[in-house]
Amino acid sequence: MSVRIPILKLGEVLIASLQADMTDTDAESFQAALVQRVLGTEAAGVLLDISAMEVVDSFMARVINDTAASCQMLGAEVVVCGVQPAVAITLVEMGRGLIGVRTSFNLEQGLERLRHAMDTRRWGGRP
Repeated sequence: MSVRIPILKLGEVLIASLQADMTDTDAESFQAALVQRVLGTEAAGVLLDISAMEVVDSFMARVINDTAASCQMLGAEVVVCGVQPAVAITLVEMGRGLIGVRTSFNLEQGLERLRHAMDTRRWGGRP
């Protein structure tokens, strides 16, 4: 069974929530769809909510990192929100500590942090 992850557009921001029951194929499909959507909409920001994920394996850790890096390479600011403590520990232990990616506790704070980063970029400063 394939899981389709909705990618919502809110102004110039794309919002997606990764699900706990994703297969490797679902994760790859999601990654491709999100990167295509960033390119197609010229999104200035991406908010990736992983709060439903209580554990990650090495493949999912790589998908999260690679998805964030790909979106950043296309010019979008990225914030990953909802990282559970066990997921944070696992990511660090695997050497996949979301380096260069902003994080936040929850969706609301993530959106605020993302908007700040986008505004800072527009005005030539650094967040």
